[in-house]
Amino acid sequence: MLKRVLVANRGEIALRVIRACRELGIETVAVYSAADENAIHAQLATRAICIGPAKAAESYLNQEALLSAARATGCDAVHPGYGFLSENPEFADRVAEAGLKYIGPSGDVIRKLGSKSAARALAQSAGVPVVPGSDGAVKNARQAKTLGDRVGWPVLLKASAGGGGRGMRQVNGPEGCKEAFAAAQAEAVACFGDGEMYLEKLVLNPRHIEFQIMGDQQGHVVHLGERDCSIQRRRQKLIEESPSRALTPQLRDEMGRAAVAVAKAAGYVGAGTVEFVLAPDGQFYFIEMNTRIQVEHPVTELVTGIDLVREQLRVAAGLPLSFTQEQVEPHGHAIECRINAEDPEHGFRPCPGKTEFLHLPGGPGVRVDTALYPGYEVSPYYDSLVAKVLAWAPTRLDAVRRMRRCLEELVIEGYPTNASLAHLIMHDADFVRGEYDTGYLDQNLDRLLELARTCERLTDDREGEE
Repeated sequence: MLKRVLVANRGEIALRVIRACRELGIETVAVYSAADENAIHAQLATRAICIGPAKAAESYLNQEALLSAARATGCDAVHPGYGFLSENPEFADRVAEAGLKYIGPSGDVIRKLGSKSAARALAQSAGVPVVPGSDGAVKNARQAKTLGDRVGWPVLLKASAGGGGRGMRQVNGPEGCKEAFAAAQAEAVACFGDGEMYLEKLVLNPRHIEFQIMGDQQGHVVHLGERDCSIQRRRQKLIEESPSRALTPQLRDEMGRAAVAVAKAAGYVGAGTVEFVLAPDGQFYFIEMNTRIQVEHPVTELVTGIDLVREQLRVAAGLPLSFTQEQVEPHGHAIECRINAEDPEHGFRPCPGKTEFLHLPGGPGVRVDTALYPGYEVSPYYDSLVAKVLAWAPTRLDAVRRMRRCLEELVIEGYPTNASLAHLIMHDADFVRGEYDTGYLDQNLDRLLELARTCERLTDDREGEE
């Protein structure tokens, strides 16, 4: 087993990795920026090292600083978490060249799957259906317009190296292609340092379904079921659940086998996620693979009972998977709500600030992954995610009811969050019935926000009467 791991990340995912390591008797080295000096992940690790100023480019994205910290502290492995350098093939290569284990797939595998155009070709070679689109990179807006005319509008322009909805633009017709291509490419260069673009037909009103996979160095690849990630805003996931109401047992089996086929074709080792869109007619299409642990991985952990981060550590140490496909038996239903420090009333504007008061929900079937504590300062330099609230129950309706209760118990004072919006979604008839797609929030946001304002006015009036 590994002896000492550098956790090359921050926030709740760094804390998640530190906890898994501690349970396995592995020492941890946390890295932190000047802005994160008082962060809890730096306090709970075996050792902590400051690697630079607040800006991510000078700290959490500084490969030399991370590698120097790993060498100086005698680490034998590096865990990248999610975001930052977690899907950077150069970083994976440099970790390996330094004689350390990279807890994730190799740089070569990340290259195969990190480029969305290359991943499409790999999926096709494995016999997995892909959304109609470009066979490789799209060089310019003129070529994008020609392809759009061929596959049919609307289309999506997407950064080959992108993720999280960045470097992506919907184009409804040829007249908007030039402007959208320039904007998407500029964003791709700014966010990922890579302006390569590709194009795919936009599947209207789909469900976004992803399958969690795990592979080991012995060649075994197993899937752990799906997560439905269709509640999104601007292609940023807000609520995830498992299992999906949209899948029949037959379709679930077919999509699971397709996910494993893509991973095997790439020679995948570690935790990863194969993402599909599911059209209203029941046809599914591969869209991309994320070569890292996902934000929403706890959903799968709750329904399978398998610790994915622990499994990552075991696989990186050369051990085989601790389970077979036949031993993966999901049970019950799990829902995750991402709680962000943002203001839905003002365009979801990020709202950093000091955590004046904090109360987290608890009880049976409840899990909260967070690095918050009273007095913690949410930094303006990083992602606005401050907590992940999860509820598990034997049935979906009970999980929804439990999540309502959790969000009612949750108190974060000092800055706005999207918790109230998530609470309203848990009461919305379409969500309760499981009848929603990726357009749900765009179609219902104004109504939900007006309902939130009405509830607030009624609460204020009641308090005034008292």
